Amino acid sequence: MEKIQQVQQQALDQIEACTDLQQLQQIRITTLGKKGSISSLMTMMKDLPATEKPAFGQQVNDCKKTVSAALEKKQTLLEKEALDRQLQQEKIDITLPGTALRSGTLHPLTLVRQEIEDLFIGMGYTVAEGPEVELDFYNFERANIPADHPARDMQDTFYINPQVLLRTHTTAIQMRELEKAQGRLPIKVICPGKVYRRDDDDATHSHQFMQAEGLVVDENITLTDLKGTLQFMADRMFGKGRQIRFRPSYFQFTEPSVEVDVSCHLCGGKGCPVCKGTGWIEVLGAGMVHPHVLDMAGFDSSACSGFAFGVGLERVAMLKYGIDDIRNFYINDTRFLKMFDRFD
Repeated sequence: MEKIQQVQQQALDQIEACTDLQQLQQIRITTLGKKGSISSLMTMMKDLPATEKPAFGQQVNDCKKTVSAALEKKQTLLEKEALDRQLQQEKIDITLPGTALRSGTLHPLTLVRQEIEDLFIGMGYTVAEGPEVELDFYNFERANIPADHPARDMQDTFYINPQVLLRTHTTAIQMRELEKAQGRLPIKVICPGKVYRRDDDDATHSHQFMQAEGLVVDENITLTDLKGTLQFMADRMFGKGRQIRFRPSYFQFTEPSVEVDVSCHLCGGKGCPVCKGTGWIEVLGAGMVHPHVLDMAGFDSSACSGFAFGVGLERVAMLKYGIDDIRNFYINDTRFLKMFDRFD
């Protein structure tokens, strides 16, 4: 019995003096392990009389329980101390000023595109998209621009091979939508996207830019429908009370074709340097869909008609936000982009 008391007291003293979890684990092994001091007490049982063995075994078990309880209590204490030290080392001084996070903004062209899409979706249009790497067939042939047509020289196209190119206008999307419809009416789509042309970059020109084209095909569509649609768009995009006017023009895929001007936002049509004294600013091209285009897509041009228009998003953004250089849209200057926080 004295040996049991001696082993127990020695273990409790070691546990009390322990200062870290690793040391405590070592004490657990040397006392409770298979070859530990408490387990070795059981080897003494073979030398005891049979009458004393039960009492001895009970004392060894009590010793084991006492040491185990002391180990668990000490482990809980050491774990709490370790956690307190970690929290003390990792604490944050909440009185220090925080670091401002730089958040992104919507690009002005994205703002204009979303505004145009929302405008026409509200009028019953659907948004259609197509590939930027396009077939000559959809970019030119179906748009009534055959291989020998002089208008192809005006487009200044980036060709990948004789049949594949970077699209020069989103009219290619319109041609795909006409083909997809397979002669079914009506068609009301808005087609936004990026286009490419061989051009020298300056304040008003870029080799890449964005367009949004609209297409409506149904029975009894007239030029009056086109003008009403564009007047509504001008009111929403540039402010109520803006006037539009049509000037005769020529596009291969529309007949008749018109250039569309909007009254100057600065002078209200009276004439100023922005509108070069005319009172008008050109914003887009439009017209009635050429009958040949409808026939090629499987429609009966004698039974239906349509109108189409195309607007440059950079042009709209420059007029809407007072931007004087188209290159600002593509240089990714965060100071420029930050100006449009309030428009998000």
